[in-house]
Amino acid sequence: MGQTLSAFWDQTYFIPKPTFTENDLPDLTGKVYIITGGYTGIGFELAKLLYPKNATLYIAGRSASKASTAIKSLQSTFPASRGRLEFLSLDLADLSTISASASAFLAKEERLDVLTATNVYGPFLFTKLLLPVLRSTAKTVETGTVRVTWAASFAIEIMGPKGGVVFVDGGNGDEVLYGQSKIANVMLGVEGAKRWGGEGIISNSFNPGHLASELTRHAGWMELMAAKAICYPVKCGAYTELYAGWSPDITPAKNGCYIIPWGRIGNYNTGLQKAISPISEAGDGAAEKLWTVCEKVVEGYL
Repeated sequence: MGQTLSAFWDQTYFIPKPTFTENDLPDLTGKVYIITGGYTGIGFELAKLLYPKNATLYIAGRSASKASTAIKSLQSTFPASRGRLEFLSLDLADLSTISASASAFLAKEERLDVLTATNVYGPFLFTKLLLPVLRSTAKTVETGTVRVTWAASFAIEIMGPKGGVVFVDGGNGDEVLYGQSKIANVMLGVEGAKRWGGEGIISNSFNPGHLASELTRHAGWMELMAAKAICYPVKCGAYTELYAGWSPDITPAKNGCYIIPWGRIGNYNTGLQKAISPISEAGDGAAEKLWTVCEKVVEGYL
């Protein structure tokens, strides 16, 4: 309880100003990024930070119309940008379609500098399909700049079971409950760092913060009043993600780290740390097990 309360204050009320913003970004000409859900919320705010720096952005999601609206808005807001904006059709909830999305990207690009990921199976498969281009890019750029960032949330402190995730026998092997996806993303961030770090790829996870996003659009007035007391502008969450994906603070030595608002390297509770740690280090090995589960789930779609 003490750790959770401390994390709540640190990640909700007493948050220092972001130390890495658009003003700290270098020119991004020639760099290629995929932002999942980039036409709304945090993703769109992140695009507004990167596009003026001449980045090539793939706005990935299911809605071509929403992407078109977002792209037009970015182009009209930043007419001086020499960057490029593309829509990438991507339905992370339908594993059978993801290979085609990855192929569509690879047909246009020969590099990928940063990939932002959301919830477990779909992003895991998408990342696996794009791993060759991430590897080849890492060989040609500054060390530590090729990254995969996994979106978690403060829910890992208040909604996670003791073992991090609960594995159940579904009759066809182990399955991880989707409702614990944010915890799973932290685990995948750590395991990705272990498995890809030697190839020059940074893998981390981040809690964007409590934000006044469209996720509250169906809330009642009492919920909205409570949320208003602790919610911040969505742009703040974009600064958290910007730090995770672009800050030079995150070196190979800090691979697998967990980012907290609005761009700080933080920690999660000791229970989750034990779950993530391998058995060889007196941990529960849940992250390794999760990775194996994900491998089994997606193997038929590669």
